[in-house]
Amino acid sequence: MAAPSRLRPIVICADDYGLAPGVSDAIAGLIAAGRLSATSCMTALPDWRRAAAPLREIIVGAPADVGLHLTLTDQAPLGRARGLAVAGRLPPLGRLLPRALARGLPAEGVADELRAQLDAFEDAWGAPPDYVDGHQHVHVLPGVREALVAELLRRYPVGRVWVRDCVEAPSRCLRRGESVAKSLFIGALGRGLRKRLRATGIPANDGFSGLHDFSAARPFGDKMRRFLRALGPRPLLHVHPGRVDAALLACDALTTPREAELAYLASDEFAGDLAAAGVRPARFAGLAGTGHA
Repeated sequence: MAAPSRLRPIVICADDYGLAPGVSDAIAGLIAAGRLSATSCMTALPDWRRAAAPLREIIVGAPADVGLHLTLTDQAPLGRARGLAVAGRLPPLGRLLPRALARGLPAEGVADELRAQLDAFEDAWGAPPDYVDGHQHVHVLPGVREALVAELLRRYPVGRVWVRDCVEAPSRCLRRGESVAKSLFIGALGRGLRKRLRATGIPANDGFSGLHDFSAARPFGDKMRRFLRALGPRPLLHVHPGRVDAALLACDALTTPREAELAYLASDEFAGDLAAAGVRPARFAGLAGTGHA
């Protein structure tokens, strides 16, 4: 087994902090235990304001990156989201995606909602996010990626805020054999954002895994061992741990699979799988200088 100093850095990021107390508290516990190195926060959701303060206390002793999980689907918007929200609710992905691919998203509505969610992050956190990504990967979509890059350049010095790059080499997707079609599709969508990030110097990971179908047919540990195969040079792996509570049941369709992920991530099995793969949880800054593929 390699010494910790010789293990490769990988960002292990839990999505959906702030979605519901059962999700937020589970993620906070995993960060405190050193099992995660980042979490993406849904600042448009009611639990964000409650959950920001305890997370800030935890990362004093267990440093981790805290980012914005840009949310443009299924929830109530923070801003007016003109031309995007209908009757006070953001559209499901099944409606947002084809509209984005047809280059039909309202530029002003998307930009306003992005600003509102960044403002809500800064108001509760007292600082900019360490990075930005998207709930259901919406940040890679045409009409969203342009607004994201423009707002980050307007708002922060280049290099201050990272962005999740969802592009993965097809050969790596095929080698893992986990949700291959989904991985290839999201990777293809992400190429436009990657081009903009590299052109502007906004830093990003290079290597992305963690996509699966949330089925309970196989143990999550089996999936994780696939996620850890054929990692890119600056890899990020995203997960969705949580505990099911009434708030989660009321706002999201993804429920019991979160508990399976939580149990695995808290286990000795996960620690052993990371060591066997030769990697260790690291913050985004730990990826700096490792180069592109």
